[in-house]
Amino acid sequence: MGANQSSERHAESFDEKRAEMNAVVEQDMTCTSSQEKYLSQSMAILDLSEQQCKDHYASLTPRALDKFSEHFWHDKKNALAMNAIMNSDPTQVMVNPSVALKNRHVFNVKLDVEGVATNQKQSGRCWIFAGTNVLRLAVIRKYRLNEDFELSQNFLFFYDKLEKANWFLENMIDLAEEDINDRVVQYLLTSPVGDGGQWQMFINLIEKYGIVPKTAYPETIASSSTARLNWLVTAKLREFASQIRKALRDGLSVNTIRVIKEEMMQDIYRIMVIYLGEPPLSFDWEVIDKNNKCVSLSNMTPKKFMKDVVDYPISHTMSLINDPRNPYARAYTVARLGNVVGGDPIKYVNTTASQMKKLAMDVLKSGNPVWFGCDVGQFSNRNTGVMDTKVFDYKLTFNVDFSMSKAQRLLYGESAMTHAMMFTGVHLDKDNSPVRWRVENSWSETSGEKGFWIMSDEWFNEFVYQVVLEKAVVPKKLVDLLDEKAIVLPAYDPMGALACPQ
Repeated sequence: MGANQSSERHAESFDEKRAEMNAVVEQDMTCTSSQEKYLSQSMAILDLSEQQCKDHYASLTPRALDKFSEHFWHDKKNALAMNAIMNSDPTQVMVNPSVALKNRHVFNVKLDVEGVATNQKQSGRCWIFAGTNVLRLAVIRKYRLNEDFELSQNFLFFYDKLEKANWFLENMIDLAEEDINDRVVQYLLTSPVGDGGQWQMFINLIEKYGIVPKTAYPETIASSSTARLNWLVTAKLREFASQIRKALRDGLSVNTIRVIKEEMMQDIYRIMVIYLGEPPLSFDWEVIDKNNKCVSLSNMTPKKFMKDVVDYPISHTMSLINDPRNPYARAYTVARLGNVVGGDPIKYVNTTASQMKKLAMDVLKSGNPVWFGCDVGQFSNRNTGVMDTKVFDYKLTFNVDFSMSKAQRLLYGESAMTHAMMFTGVHLDKDNSPVRWRVENSWSETSGEKGFWIMSDEWFNEFVYQVVLEKAVVPKKLVDLLDEKAIVLPAYDPMGALACPQ
């Protein structure tokens, strides 16, 4: 038994060695820089033994440092770059002006209703904010509300944190006989109730608990700045994990441990309520619409509000990913990733970036938003709200290029799915191909254009990893893959990083 029964039933697992070998081959094919050619040619003619080569080149010798310094000062541009970077914000110095000019907030496909940009503040709740931003559009349209209407992110945050605590303890029961230094055990102990999450985790929360408007369960200091809450809950969960392992070593049955676990969860619930308040079981909803009329609904429950008011087909959605390490047209899951014990497991269908873009474009043309996951920290300018692989001129500043492929960045820890946002528009050229994408972020209205960002199409290719779509708009051959046994990626795989514990 345990929190990961569903993933353990899958027959296949991720072949890390095969993926690395494929990436190395790909790197060899793209190894064309003049420096790499020079190094390979030089080493080919050096008549040195292995020991001689090690003596000369293994450590950083004074000879090597002198050579580095001489090369640095030989190029006068390096001094100019050093003077500029040492005393300034590098992201301001390196901005490519031509990229800034081409990335304009002009889109020939754009939602009529987008909603005002939201603010997750000092928290990692992007996936909840992106999810509620998708859902709220249905309510704004249905009731003709002002675009500053929001659903309660704190409501889902409360239950997600509570469910993650229970999920973690179930995993600790399941892994109690593993060595404490086991990689998976240590990974799960890193931060048992981190703020991150995945779309299926969002679905599991909605289906179990429903949703409420923000006015029924507003933000608190702790929900907007989660560090202290996370520390306290984490400290108690690690303590509980040690108690569970000891109890099982002492001969207590798993059934007895689960009874003890419920008492542990009582402590977690108390902490959560003190920090966030207790979520409502029922509430009255009153709001003024665009026509200055009052919308009033009484005796609502969170599930009734989701069913009758939001009325979004969340259970009929699916996740597509672009993971070039692995074969396309296959289903994948991530071991021990989830929040609700008994909820549906996380499942992705792997496909090409071009397929994901085509489907996302179709959805945006139909007037609906698209939830997506990406690596927002790569080549993005927070001040201007631009995500573009050429937004910073590293070549001009540091005389370095970046040649890793998307697969290699995933394999070597250079990239992972770290942030969720929402597409609200796309600009197409005369051939109906995407040029740039309009993105609603959850970092307040102070970045980009009132909180809306621009993503170049090339950036999409390199750093977008997931889109969520209704199954009705996805080709049947991809939807049918959800019925197949999924390939199991390791718990620490970058395809689970959006729900990463850190």
